[in-house]
Amino acid sequence: MLKNKYILEPMDLTVEEMDEIFELAEDIMENPAKYAHVADGKIMATLFYEPSTRTRLSFTAAMLRLGGQVMGFSDPSASSVKKGESISDTIKTVSCYADIIVMRHPKEGAPRVAASATDLPVINAGDGGHQHPTQTLTDLETIRKYKGGVEGLTIGLCGDLMFGRTVHSLIKALSRYKNVRIKLISPKELVIPEYVRKNVMEASGMDYEEFNRLEDVLPDLDVLYMTRVQKERFFNEDDYIRLKDFYILNAEKMKLAKPDMIIMHPLPRVNEIAKEVDDDPRACYFKQMRMGMFVRMALVMKLLGLEA
Repeated sequence: MLKNKYILEPMDLTVEEMDEIFELAEDIMENPAKYAHVADGKIMATLFYEPSTRTRLSFTAAMLRLGGQVMGFSDPSASSVKKGESISDTIKTVSCYADIIVMRHPKEGAPRVAASATDLPVINAGDGGHQHPTQTLTDLETIRKYKGGVEGLTIGLCGDLMFGRTVHSLIKALSRYKNVRIKLISPKELVIPEYVRKNVMEASGMDYEEFNRLEDVLPDLDVLYMTRVQKERFFNEDDYIRLKDFYILNAEKMKLAKPDMIIMHPLPRVNEIAKEVDDDPRACYFKQMRMGMFVRMALVMKLLGLEA
């Protein structure tokens, strides 16, 4: 029973609960009219303390397609945050008006503070370099749909593994599936954080290897998950400039990949995937983006206890 539960990281959901969300998302995709009014009278508050296009619009579209309404802010300077209001007080205020809260914040752990200040369901839409659970749900459902399941796959995670919250969240979720092999591909400056390595991968006995060159591992992959080097996480712009083009997936490199490998990306991309790859049938990142809306529709329904 997910009603009124907060979702701050992937481990807040059991594998069975995730499967329920995926099955509901698939039904929504097939029968959208059936769900067009299930959230009539409900209001979602989207509190985005950090820039977002896909996640914020995806949640907004999800709630509107369910028949609900959306309020909130996409720029904290347009709210009382600019006056120094605490997260806790903002959440208590919003709780007077909304039924469910979606929050993105640059500081790790901020959504947990929010969840402690309200009885409403709170969804973490990304906190710093920490977690991004609804992107993880989107990623898992994309893999399920286009690879027929998750177990037994070889999955490459490429790019910014140090600061990439989507990668950290996905690794956490994948640690619960059997026989998943992880290939970590990054420059030495952007390797996976030690806490993810020890507390998640090693603690779960996950099969993983680390590589510096994408070409060395590309032929073995069932899934390639590309990520951008995140300028906003760097303190030194010189380091960002040096590393931002470290990996560029192009048509020539794709010749090394399996015919049925899928390419994923949480987006936005900068130039780590060449535009020419968009026409490759293995490119799933825009399909993945659309999948996120249906997954979020399903999650919102579960958290609000709504049924068609």
